[in-house]
Amino acid sequence: MFGNGTTDARTPRPLARPRIRAAATALALAGALAATAPNARAADHGSASASRCGGRGVDSRALVRYESDILIKAPLRTIWKLQTDVERWPSWQPPVTTMERLGPGPLRKGSQFRWTTPAPATPTTPAATLTITSTVQRLRERECILWQGPATGEGLRIDEGVHLWTFRKTEGGVRVHTEETWTGDQVEADVRTATEALGRGLEAWLRDLKATAEARSGGRPH
Repeated sequence: MFGNGTTDARTPRPLARPRIRAAATALALAGALAATAPNARAADHGSASASRCGGRGVDSRALVRYESDILIKAPLRTIWKLQTDVERWPSWQPPVTTMERLGPGPLRKGSQFRWTTPAPATPTTPAATLTITSTVQRLRERECILWQGPATGEGLRIDEGVHLWTFRKTEGGVRVHTEETWTGDQVEADVRTATEALGRGLEAWLRDLKATAEARSGGRPH
């Protein structure tokens, strides 16, 4: 996930990291492991984000967690369409190499989609092609969406990922907020590296979303 977002438009904030949990997670791993370095920082143990969609947020117990937001000067309808038309992600997100909807109709609670992305090697994990199966847990039209699911590849696994997006109209455009948590033995073996990878993915995704939405709307927020 990529694009040319401006530095002052986004506010990266790694989320709180309470206690260890041997579960699992993956979702923005696509861009996360393939993009250029973001402003990722070690997670703050102090306080977790209160962002929610339909009363639910990311995994409050996950060690690997990151959040960020960006101002996009484009209509909300354009941004929402890009984000929820998952079958077209590969057209504007190079790390998404394949995408398949696993059911018909518009994206809604219970919808599933399967996608693949390359994951370069890290000091603790091998290079692999990850297959991610995402299930929509919450969706409010043009307000928020939350999905989760595992990512697996040869020699690499993220057992469960929880990824939240919120969209809010504001002066000059739409404030898009995203946050994600990962859990699993491999990512928890090196939390710092995994958090940096997650941060790269989310920052790149935001930049790509911004660049694509603003190009399609001519930089007009309404």
